[in-house]
Amino acid sequence: NPGDYFQLPCVEWALASRTCDKLCSAEDCIPGTGVYLRHGYIYSSLAGYVLRKNEGEELPVISVVRETETQLLPDVGAIVTCKVTSINPRFAKVHILYVGSTPLKDRFRGTIRKEDVRATEKDKVETYKSFRPGDIVLAKVISLGDVQSNYLLTTAENELGVVVAHSEAGAQMVPISWCEMQCPLTHSKEFRKVARVQPEYLQA
Repeated sequence: NPGDYFQLPCVEWALASRTCDKLCSAEDCIPGTGVYLRHGYIYSSLAGYVLRKNEGEELPVISVVRETETQLLPDVGAIVTCKVTSINPRFAKVHILYVGSTPLKDRFRGTIRKEDVRATEKDKVETYKSFRPGDIVLAKVISLGDVQSNYLLTTAENELGVVVAHSEAGAQMVPISWCEMQCPLTHSKEFRKVARVQPEYLQA
């Protein structure tokens, strides 16, 4: 519910009640969209939700957006669909595409650390045997993280992990166990942390 208050790294949402509401002093914020400046104060120019965002300036930028322009934001405990962008021995970097079945308009970054890949034998996890760039992964948000790492995610449940992966031959692979997928063209096998997908999380 966009009317709830969200706390994100450098982003805050709150409810604005009406047009012409006095939001804050111009000494505290920089005016963004949906607001106007008058006599040293920033006012809302439309009814909607207040977005206060720190974009690297000394002061946060304050804007007001209509309810139809707001979106669901990843929160702790949410199941998200991600695309792996890069991997190294310590973690995988991802872009979050969906929260549940709702697509995100903005791009949010996430990190799956080596110790959060699976629930058992964490010390034996090898990132490159769990994910590859381009994989589509189901994960759960465990922390909002900080500005650099953004969302921390886990795949340490049977239902979480890789749901779509392509082989080196370019074909979509088929899961054959919880840790392997197979290319239908070459029949070669590749290691992955495979999700046991539940129907409600399958994207068309």
